Amino acid sequence: MNRRDLVRAVAAETGQETKSIDSALRGFTDVVTAAVSKGEPVSISGFAKFAKVERAARMGRNPATGEQIRIKASKRARITALKGFKDAVLNPSRAPKLGRGVLDGSAGPAKKKAAAKKSTTKRPAAKKTAKKKAGARKTARR
Repeated sequence: MNRRDLVRAVAAETGQETKSIDSALRGFTDVVTAAVSKGEPVSISGFAKFAKVERAARMGRNPATGEQIRIKASKRARITALKGFKDAVLNPSRAPKLGRGVLDGSAGPAKKKAAAKKSTTKRPAAKKTAKKKAGARKTARR
């Protein structure tokens, strides 16, 4: 499911317009990104926790040579699934029940792709190249 599919599914589930859902989703991602980039963790109870994690410098080992190397300090984004989300994923009976057709795409505007018809007409045989023709003539003469 990509962003467009998510917007359509949420709009179908809530009955809101897709434009308002899209702007709300953009606002959500902007706020979460800005807060986490400043170092403030964002937690949505029952869903996920977004945090910035700083890793200290440490000593490591080059697996090819066995030589000790220094690994510099770094910053990482960490997203942790919380209990409610994990329970729903591992046990689908605990997942929220959505309206009919929300996830299969039938709730949104109907888009039907035209089925490509297979041509039953015969194509003309491919022409032989000059070399093949010359070779065929030589074998026919013998």
